[in-house]
Amino acid sequence: MKTDTQLKTDITRELEWDSSINATNVGVGVKDAIVTLTGHLDTYAEKYAIERAVQRVQGVKAVAVELDVKLAPDHKRSDAEIASAIESAFRWHVFIPAERIRVKVEKGWVSLTGEVDWEYQRSTCEKTVRPLTGVIGVTNSITLRAQVPPADINNRIRDALTRQAEREARNIEVMVNGSTVTLRGKVHSWAERMAVQGASWSAPGITHVVNELTVSS
Repeated sequence: MKTDTQLKTDITRELEWDSSINATNVGVGVKDAIVTLTGHLDTYAEKYAIERAVQRVQGVKAVAVELDVKLAPDHKRSDAEIASAIESAFRWHVFIPAERIRVKVEKGWVSLTGEVDWEYQRSTCEKTVRPLTGVIGVTNSITLRAQVPPADINNRIRDALTRQAEREARNIEVMVNGSTVTLRGKVHSWAERMAVQGASWSAPGITHVVNELTVSS
């Protein structure tokens, strides 16, 4: 088990290793394996990259993100320019049903609404917006179209977890209630926690995933 000091050192090194991150702008605090990130950043894309980098580090149980995005002058764009860029990016992306997505931009903050069939479509919309110039944040309120899950959906999810993470699957409880999946148990890292969640989202008919998995030391 890593001490908080060791964990902080590993996080700092991971941030420095990632070439998309300016680690000097990020403050890292660790207490009981819970990480707090502070600082001011030039882009929203960097904020997300920092979160992902921290989650890759073994031993992190949770992350509190207190990072602010303050755009550099050359990164600023009008809301109309941002909205136009998003609409264009959506139209050119094969995974996104652009005609079903509504985009609102207010002072650089993007709000997405609409309805799609699959979680990968919903998450792709957000991933497409994050790196665009001028964006300071994203609220993804896109919903998934209600579908009737197959009768054996619990077994399908369990099989998928076993294929993708056999060791972790033994310690995970999967409960399905209608179109909602609840995950409980322990995993060894934040990355494993998100991988299990992703596998559950791939199941047909699932519109909500409640992730109650905890990261063990």
